[in-house]
Amino acid sequence: MINRTKPYWPLILIPAIIKFILPFIVQSPVFELQRDEFLYYQQGQHFALGYMENPPLLSYMAAISSWLGGSVFWIKFWPAFIGSCTVIVTSLLAAALGGKKFAQLLAGLAVCCGAYVRTHALFQPNIIDVFSWTLAVYFIVRYINEQQTKYLYWFAISIALGFWGKYSVLFIAAGIAAGLLLTQYRKIFAEKKLYTAALIGLLIILPNVWWQYAHNWPLIHHMQELQDTQLKFGNPVDFLKDQVMMLFPVLIIWVAGFTWLAKNKPWRFLAFSYFIILLLLILGRGKSYYALGIYPMLLAAGAVAWEQWSQKRIWIRYVITVFIIGFTYLILPLLLPTRTPDKLAAFYKKINMKHKWEDQKDHPLPQDFADMLGWKELAAKTEHAFYVGLPDSARCCTMIYCDDYGQAGSLKFYGEHADFRNRVISDNGSFLLWIPDSLSFKNMIWVVEKMPKDNKAFSHFESYRVMDSVTDPSSRQFGNKIIFLMNALPGTVDSFNIMMNKEKKEFLR
Repeated sequence: MINRTKPYWPLILIPAIIKFILPFIVQSPVFELQRDEFLYYQQGQHFALGYMENPPLLSYMAAISSWLGGSVFWIKFWPAFIGSCTVIVTSLLAAALGGKKFAQLLAGLAVCCGAYVRTHALFQPNIIDVFSWTLAVYFIVRYINEQQTKYLYWFAISIALGFWGKYSVLFIAAGIAAGLLLTQYRKIFAEKKLYTAALIGLLIILPNVWWQYAHNWPLIHHMQELQDTQLKFGNPVDFLKDQVMMLFPVLIIWVAGFTWLAKNKPWRFLAFSYFIILLLLILGRGKSYYALGIYPMLLAAGAVAWEQWSQKRIWIRYVITVFIIGFTYLILPLLLPTRTPDKLAAFYKKINMKHKWEDQKDHPLPQDFADMLGWKELAAKTEHAFYVGLPDSARCCTMIYCDDYGQAGSLKFYGEHADFRNRVISDNGSFLLWIPDSLSFKNMIWVVEKMPKDNKAFSHFESYRVMDSVTDPSSRQFGNKIIFLMNALPGTVDSFNIMMNKEKKEFLR
């Protein structure tokens, strides 16, 4: 039996439009691009079938942004646009589950709240991840409803699309597969069309899988690095607590959605899928936000549930709608940098909120917000040091080396002169593969996080001096040093080239 109802587009498009414009109108102009956004934008300048940190779909969007002028707007366009698409698909999912006008509106509004406000303001793979998970659930629901093979194929294509955006889409694929196996739908695994759909998906992702193979599986290297530096600090209690807090403004919706799915036999497999995905993420020590892609499904189901439960008490619908909009408005400073850094820090202090970063220390601002400050200062001071602090005779043979991709990406993005931008390199992440096989230099401007106490790099040059540093105390880049290393000693350049090529060789067959 087909349970779905007709989409009511006016009520679907209202939250979709709100979703698109929200980041552009509420974020303080003081804040810049976030650290990771510089990396993904630079990936767009180096076309490939894969990158060290992530699949390439987001980078292809970055290339389009570059063709359109490379402004901040065109970079931020993608999270806003894909966020709007996620709103639309969530509303359509509510309709596919039988939701009428109110359910479709509420489902869309729910994706405009909570952690999704921040997710869809940052140019990161998470935007594709959340969208592809939602799209996959939508098509599997359409298939269950209508038994049309095309929806099974579209389900496989959705998973493949997500794979090109972020590899964690495999969690939703595993979760849905397990959910189907645990319910009456297990018979689908005996049908040829499922494996035809799987083959279509496999063919779509094959080029990226080949790239991973050709580069000695950098994904494994990247995940190991994450485990060593970030994921090891995670624990199940914090993970589960964050599941509640991430979408607290719409808690009553997604909890209702889970309950509704669990009670309705045709959709119980989705409730099983939710639990299985959480279990897999806990066992893999995944970050809390890795699960964000599964919640539009619960929000759509919750919207349907509240619509059904409030048929004789229409006032409940107004209360729920006003509550989630009002609550989200009150906590906007927690979701986006809506005020200047000093005002945000004062606000957090007033409500006694602390922010633990990856260094496991408490700071005045959330790490994401601190990662959106100081880049223009760093780029301007490095470029000034290059053009004003160096004589012409030194400038022509000076390389600019950055410790991390955020530094390198910001210098390339904010740098005003092509000669300056073209000299910037780093061996961090994908930047490593973009280093020429043979470099020639005499001097080096070194952008480093903090002044080394005992670094062998200094011994390879005749002298050095600190030229400047980042002075914005609100920035995570506060204290980053710009050091000029003068007159490389004999053998230094050759040793540097050998070292860089050795690092690259690890990721090349």
